[in-house]
Amino acid sequence: MIKKYQKKNGNTAYMFKAYLGIDENTGKKKYTTKRGFKSLRAAKQAYTRLQLQVQEGDVLVDSNKLFSELAKDWLDQYKNTVKESTYVAQRLALKKHVLPLFGNMRISKISIPYCQRQVNHWYSYYKKFSNLIGMTTSIFKYAISLRLIRSNPMDGVIRPKRKKRIDEERYVAPYYDKEELLLFLDVVKKYPDPLYPMFHILAFTGLRKGELLGLRWKDIDFENETLSVKQTLATVENWRLEFQVPKTEKSLRTISLDVDTLSIIKRWQLKQKELFLKFGIKRIPNGNQLLFATEKNAPYYLDFINHNLKMIVTENDLKYITPHGFRHTHCSLLFESGASIKEVQARLGHTDIKTTMDIYAHVSKRQTEQTANRFAEFMKNTEQYEGDSGMVKSMVKTQKRQTTPVM
Repeated sequence: MIKKYQKKNGNTAYMFKAYLGIDENTGKKKYTTKRGFKSLRAAKQAYTRLQLQVQEGDVLVDSNKLFSELAKDWLDQYKNTVKESTYVAQRLALKKHVLPLFGNMRISKISIPYCQRQVNHWYSYYKKFSNLIGMTTSIFKYAISLRLIRSNPMDGVIRPKRKKRIDEERYVAPYYDKEELLLFLDVVKKYPDPLYPMFHILAFTGLRKGELLGLRWKDIDFENETLSVKQTLATVENWRLEFQVPKTEKSLRTISLDVDTLSIIKRWQLKQKELFLKFGIKRIPNGNQLLFATEKNAPYYLDFINHNLKMIVTENDLKYITPHGFRHTHCSLLFESGASIKEVQARLGHTDIKTTMDIYAHVSKRQTEQTANRFAEFMKNTEQYEGDSGMVKSMVKTQKRQTTPVM
C-alpha cells in the first residue's frame, strides 16, 4: 500500500497507490498514485484523507484535462439552456477571446494570477469584457461539478471598472428629432415598397428590426388598433434565419397604433396581395403570413433594413442613424409629446427602466438647454419688456405710498 523509495537526489520518500472505484464511462477500475511524502506518517494521513474523499464522492478525477476540452463539454450543456442565437454569439466570443488564452492549458494548472492577467487584457480592448469573465467563470464552475478542480480561480479575480474621465460624455447613438424624421419619411416615399411601410412602422412603434420582420398579419388588430409583438427574427448557426420568442417577458407586448399608421398598414396589405397575385405566390393561411416577405415568400435577411437605410441617407445626404436609431427616435419623441416614463418603458419593452431613463435624460437635457434661449427671446421682445417695466415702476410707487408710515 505505502512504499518507501529513493529519489534521484538520494533522499528517502514515501508513495502510495490508491483505488478510486469504477469509471462510469469505461467500466474499468480507477487508481491514482501519490508520491513525494517526506515521512511515513504524512503518507498515511494523505492516504486516509483520500479514502474518505472516495467514500464521499469528492475525489478529483482527470485533473490533466485541457480547458478547451472542458469548454466544448460546457458548450454542449449550455446550448440547451438558451436561445440558439445567444448560443451562437457566446460560442463565437469563446472561440475568439477565451480559448486563445486558456485553451491549451491544463484545467488544474490555471491560477488566480493568470486569470487576473487575462481579465486585465480583456478589459484593455473589449467593451463587453464582463461577459467573457462570466462565461469563463461558468466553465470553471462546471469543472468543479465534475470534480476536476476544487476551487474556481476566477472567484479570486478583481473585476476592473470603467472609469469616467473628466469632461467625458456618454456616447449617444444618432437619432432623429421631429423635423429630421418627417424629412426622412418624406424621402423614403419615392423608394420601392416595402421600404416606406417598414420605416414608418419602425418610427411610429419603436419596434426592433427583428420584431418588425417577425410580424404576421394576425399580430395586427385593425379593430382594436393594436400591434402585438409575439416573435422576433434572429440569425442562428450557419447564418440561418429563425423565428424565436422574444428574449424577455417585457418584449412580449401589445401596443396601440395611430390612425395614420393603421392606414399605411392597410394599404400595404392590399399592395402585398396584388404582388403575391402577380408573382403567383401562395399566401400562408390563418394569419401566419408575414407582413414583409420576399418574392419567394421568405423572411428578409436582418441586414436588409440596414443596407437600404444606408443607401437612402447616402443618396439624399441625410443624417445617418442605424435601424435601432428609429427606436431611440420614437422613445425621445414620446417623451417630448408628454408620455410618462412607465408608458414609454411598456411600449418599447424595456426590461430595465434604466434604459428608458437614459433616453429621458437626453430629452430633458435638450429641453433644459432650450430654457435659456426661451428666456433670452422673451427679454428681446422690446414692447413687452417696456410695458412690463412701466408696470413694475408703477407698482413700486404704489407700494411706497402704501408703506409710508403715518406721522
